[in-house]
Amino acid sequence: MAGQGLSTDEVQGIREALAAGRKPKVVFTAAAGQMAGQLGQVVELTDPEVSEEFVVVRFGRDELPFSPTDVAIAPKGAGRRPAEPKPEPPVEAAPPAPEFVLDTPAVPAPRREEPKVAQQVEPKPARRAVKAVKPKGPAGLTVTLAYADGEWTVAAQQGAKALARPYVVKPAEALRMVALVDVPGVQEAVEQILAAERAEAEQQAEKLRAELAEIEARLAELREAR
Repeated sequence: MAGQGLSTDEVQGIREALAAGRKPKVVFTAAAGQMAGQLGQVVELTDPEVSEEFVVVRFGRDELPFSPTDVAIAPKGAGRRPAEPKPEPPVEAAPPAPEFVLDTPAVPAPRREEPKVAQQVEPKPARRAVKAVKPKGPAGLTVTLAYADGEWTVAAQQGAKALARPYVVKPAEALRMVALVDVPGVQEAVEQILAAERAEAEQQAEKLRAELAEIEARLAELREAR
């Protein structure tokens, strides 16, 4: 009966055996489907962070990746052929004794019919379920447009690698980027943020104009006092 998969220690032991030039035998578990109970050899361990199917097993002429739950360490002695018993020499039958016929009437020989040969149809062997090898595609690319503390920033990352750290963009550029997405809810949210910033900027401008007017009036009074 197949085991329940490879443990972390068994995976490490297989990695050490491969480094020493050996190819450990494994048996497919019930998780491998129709191949459960069959034997194979581990020929490589790929990066488990790239794919969970990092145990490359050779069975027959195929080398395919499987997950640690699909295989288990094969028991000792598995795969050896039992010794076949030697066939006994056939015993030759003694020739029949001659028959003495006395006044036996001749009996016509029965009509010989050609033997019919029944054509046997051999059942086709069940096809083994073979897992398709998943090609390794490029890492995903993520572009992030963010708004915080009154500033719009754009960042880009591919997988775990940062392609561009967050840098500041103008509000008009942020609005153009969102327009390309063509999502009404997102575009409305950006327009609301820009409207709130515009209103706040106008209030600050009015306040500064009033303060500037007061300063200019004070300056004019000081000039007249000369």
